[in-house]
Amino acid sequence: MGGISSDNVHGLVLALSSSIFIGSSFIIKKKGLKKAGKHGIRAGSGGYSYLREPCWWAGMLTMIIGEVANFAAYAYAPAILVTPLGALSIIFSAVLAHFILEEKLHIFGVVGCILCLVGSTTIVLHAPQERKIESVKEVWYLATEPGFLVYSGIVLVVVIVLIFQFVPRYGATHLIVYIGICSLTGSLTVMSVKAVGIALKLSFSGSNQFIYFQTWFFTVFVIVCCLLQVNYLNKALDTFNTAVVSPFYYVMFTTLTILASMIMFKDWDTQNASQIVTELCGFVTILSGTFLLHKTKDMGGSPSPTMGSPVFHTSPNANPCTRQPEL
Repeated sequence: MGGISSDNVHGLVLALSSSIFIGSSFIIKKKGLKKAGKHGIRAGSGGYSYLREPCWWAGMLTMIIGEVANFAAYAYAPAILVTPLGALSIIFSAVLAHFILEEKLHIFGVVGCILCLVGSTTIVLHAPQERKIESVKEVWYLATEPGFLVYSGIVLVVVIVLIFQFVPRYGATHLIVYIGICSLTGSLTVMSVKAVGIALKLSFSGSNQFIYFQTWFFTVFVIVCCLLQVNYLNKALDTFNTAVVSPFYYVMFTTLTILASMIMFKDWDTQNASQIVTELCGFVTILSGTFLLHKTKDMGGSPSPTMGSPVFHTSPNANPCTRQPEL
């Protein structure tokens, strides 16, 4: 069984703090988007009136605080530990949505929250130790290996196709379009965030990493990708139900980020089969919890038709890219 190192503990605390702030930000931003939509063009329709709404900016500030904590967590712990803990932000978001936005959480949704907690605990207890990196050049070497270059190339091509071909046609009716852009971009963002976090950590320790161009490349890449994600996440939040956006984004983002981390940092190389299987079981448990949170929205109150809150109805034979409106 994997032990929890001092660095992993620091990463865990930061990740938990991040989940609280990010979970709250979904609700605050959604309230801001609803207010902005009453006197301007909605974000889901391509408008930016939310930029004049203080409530949206409060939510944005809350999310930034959460992301900074998340950013720092990646400097201490591997992505396979930090990223799945994002499930806790789903729990926080779902509970707040129940009380504040009146997006009702069914009893099975509570079970889903519990499953997320159990899965997160399992992953925390069996997470691999953080890889020791002495320079940002080591991260650059890992990022330029053939395997990760192929993954990055595929992600960039798919994102470009989604933005220019699918967003105009299906963005307002198919959640997977907006979330797909955010999740694919996010998997590369996390790898760059980890690189910048390591650079800052080493620089504060006396080894200046900002003399290398690689550090600045990763920094610029993070900024560009974050702006892209914020834009399409706003569109998703304004168009679809918060309790659907949060878990669906989490599942796609976490899966792709863990895949990217496995390819780039080779997190599982130092673990045995038992530890890997246990972590996978924990991850599947979290996915089960998010699925329950998703499906039980059908059992709560119907959202306002003016907010356009369709959800996915999946079945074994259904096309995962299609959905039917919630009744």
